[in-house]
Formats: sequence, C-alpha cells, structure tokens
Amino acid sequence: MSLHSFAALYSTLTAERDIATSTGIPYGKLNRQRLDVYEPANGAKLAPIILFIYGGSWTSGERAIYGFVGAALATRGLTTVIPDYRLAPEVEFPAFVEDAGEAYSWVARTLSAACGERRPIVVMGHSAGAHIAALLALDRSYLSRAAPQYPGPAGLIGLAGPYGFDPTTWPSTKSIFSSAASRPDQARPIAFASSKAPPSLLIHGQADDVVKIAASQNLFNALKTAGADAQKIEYPGVGHIGLILTLSQPFRWRADTLESVVHFADRIGAGRTLAPCAVGPNPQPTRP
Repeated sequence: MSLHSFAALYSTLTAERDIATSTGIPYGKLNRQRLDVYEPANGAKLAPIILFIYGGSWTSGERAIYGFVGAALATRGLTTVIPDYRLAPEVEFPAFVEDAGEAYSWVARTLSAACGERRPIVVMGHSAGAHIAALLALDRSYLSRAAPQYPGPAGLIGLAGPYGFDPTTWPSTKSIFSSAASRPDQARPIAFASSKAPPSLLIHGQADDVVKIAASQNLFNALKTAGADAQKIEYPGVGHIGLILTLSQPFRWRADTLESVVHFADRIGAGRTLAPCAVGPNPQPTRP
C-alpha cells in the first residue's frame, strides 16, 4: 500500500460520519481542478465557509487524504471545501496559487450566497497549503483576477506555514519558484503583510523541525506591526505532521487545534447563524 493510499485510508477510518459530502466537483477544466465539499448533515450552522488547502511541498498531495479535516469542521457546523491543485514539476509558481484562486472563485459564486446572505470565506492551509492560503489572503492580485466581483477572504488560518523564506534560493524549491527569481518577494507572504490583511490565526507546533516556528512568529509580528488583527498559538511537543493530525479524532488530545479553529471562525462570523441549507447548486458529484 502506498503512503498516499494509507493516508487516505486513515482519513476515511477516522473522519466523523454525520456529515453530507459532495466529491469530485470541477472548479476548472483541468484534471487537478476538482474539489470536495463537506457540509453539516443538518445544514449550515456557522456562517463562514472554510477553503482548506493542503500541503505537500508544492509537489504532492490529494484531497482524499484530508477528508478528516473537512469532516471535523463540518461536524462543528462549518462548511468546508478541499480542492486539489496542480503540482510541480507539472507546473511552477504561481500556477498552484492561481488554482487556489479559481477554487475560491467557485466557492464565492456557488456556496457563499446559497443561504440567502453572503457568507464570509476563511482560507486555511497547512504547510505549503498555508503558504498558498496566505498569498491568497495577503496578495490580493490573485483574487482580483480570479474573483474580482467577490469580497476577499474574511480570515486566514495558517497551520505551520513557511511564510518568510526565499523559495527561489532554497535547494528543494528553487526550480518550483524559478519564475520569481528576479522578484522573490512575490512568493513570500510576509512581504504582503499590511493593515489591510484580514484577521489571521497562525498556529504552529513548537517541536516542528520541518518548518521552524519562527515562520509563524515572524508573520505574526509583521502583521501586528502593520496594524492588522493577528493571533498566534504555539503547541508544545507538536511537530509538523502532528499539527494537522490534531484535527483528527485519535490525536485531538494532543492540542485543541480544532477548538481554536472553530472559535476563530465563529468570531469571523460574528456569532451569526443561518437557516439550514444544502450545498448551493446541488452539483452532481463527478469522479476524476
């Protein structure tokens, strides 16, 4: 069994069941441009919609592995969308960020207004996915092209993201980000920290030896210095993969990550509740 197959099986076995799921929905014309939607079984309760972008060093990953994330958040009343996106070496930066922008556009036009009022969208990601989510939230050029008629993200949740390093010089990423070699700041979310940033929640494990905790600390400091609304949570004894696993049932005892995410989303939604509603267009799931 491959690592990806094992991870997908883990997700299936540990995810909550009392949810409604639509899978394999196209948000673009390309094979990797598909997404899954996780809804509370009895309809949306909390206003914000979570667009979750998984990690994998911009070279690997698939949405089926992260069903436990969608299920955990949907069980807590948060509609959650998990898209696939194109990966290196098939593409280079900024193609994967542009795909995430297209997924955001799909959420905005398909789900955000489905219950009679526009629901805020919170972008969330882990590792490389947190890097992509942060670029969507902080560098508005992506959504000005992909979703110019819709509001930008109402919030950012970053889990162990590499927000400040220069990917154009790092040995494992310089080929992926070669298009930014002359302007590396365009690939660094921290370079876009400003007072216009949406409220942000940055979570990191203190035992992370893949993306050092300074990455979240530095972005937090940059946002606060710019006058933005930012929160930071650090969990002792939690590593890089361990952080995302704390959203799954077997590892929630290690950190209250799920509670922190839900509390933040609830604050973004300002405590609003919605009447029960189904996924906007009730799309027919399409298997890749």
